[in-house]
Amino acid sequence: MSDTLKLPIDVPAIQALLPHRYPFLLVDRVIELEPHKRVLAYKNVTNNEPFFNGHFPGQPVMPGVLVIEALAQAGGLLTQLSLGGTTENKLFYLVKIDGAKFTRMVVPGDRLDLEVTLKRTIRNMALYQGVARVDGEQAACADILCAEVAAKA
Repeated sequence: MSDTLKLPIDVPAIQALLPHRYPFLLVDRVIELEPHKRVLAYKNVTNNEPFFNGHFPGQPVMPGVLVIEALAQAGGLLTQLSLGGTTENKLFYLVKIDGAKFTRMVVPGDRLDLEVTLKRTIRNMALYQGVARVDGEQAACADILCAEVAAKA
């Protein structure tokens, strides 16, 4: 994939890189990439998201854990794209979150910008620093540790 990488990267290409599917694919587009360093992606948050039915009726708010999950998925895309999409038999699991802060609610109509920086890799793990923003204002941030494991056949 790296030889033909053209930005932006859309949902069909994202689905070729990540195992997540509806309703848990939380990245709609990748718009910037510095391989092995940084990615900028986004999620369009619509009123049709299934979690809004219960969180909260009449006052919908995207759950903070899903904002963190969106950052983790963007980190997975950074790794996959940096390696040229060559890790199809691998899965990446979220293993640790540090310093999570939620500073703004994410609501229907927002575009959640996901900026993730690779801080370091350790064996089969990657440590990312993620910041989620809406209209340039920070909504959440966290350090995210993901581990790579072989996918079951």
